[in-house]
Amino acid sequence: MAKVAIGARTFLYPLPAVIVGADVDGKPNFSTYAWCGIVNSTPPMLSVAFQHKRHTFKGVKQNGTFSVNIPSTDLVKETDYCGTVSGRKTDKVADCNFDVFYGKLANAPLISQCPVNLECRVVHILNLGSHEMVVAQIKEVYCTDSCLTDGEPDVSKIKPFLWVVDPANQYVEFGKSVGEAFSIGKQLKK
Repeated sequence: MAKVAIGARTFLYPLPAVIVGADVDGKPNFSTYAWCGIVNSTPPMLSVAFQHKRHTFKGVKQNGTFSVNIPSTDLVKETDYCGTVSGRKTDKVADCNFDVFYGKLANAPLISQCPVNLECRVVHILNLGSHEMVVAQIKEVYCTDSCLTDGEPDVSKIKPFLWVVDPANQYVEFGKSVGEAFSIGKQLKK
């Protein structure tokens, strides 16, 4: 099987589609991000990479808080919209008919329609060049009760989706299971 070098690129594949929320000048705003991931377990932390000019990032810096909202496939249009229109020019909350709520942190807006919401407090901001990586502690997680199984979030009920980069440039649903984690690999042990 031949390998072809295709250059140094941001090709972690696929990427989660999340909606990040922040109060900007006292008003809730949301934007779509795919460069987001878990970076620590104790305390629970995640990172999001923001372009410097993003309106939502302005609110993150103003307040030191933000939310990461995990949309279901029912919100694919709203998720795409939030990533293609600037909150400087429109009210995305009104345009998407979002029901906004606040949790423990008074200035991290969350979207009720999203099955999972993570409330975050900024710990570090690192300027990497084209983006600034924000590392934040997850202060609380909210989950729609119908998306729980035995008190835990159930991915089959949450119905999150992924962004597949070019050339497909599509949002896709999670697929079928291909093996049980921390178990299937044991078949290789002799």
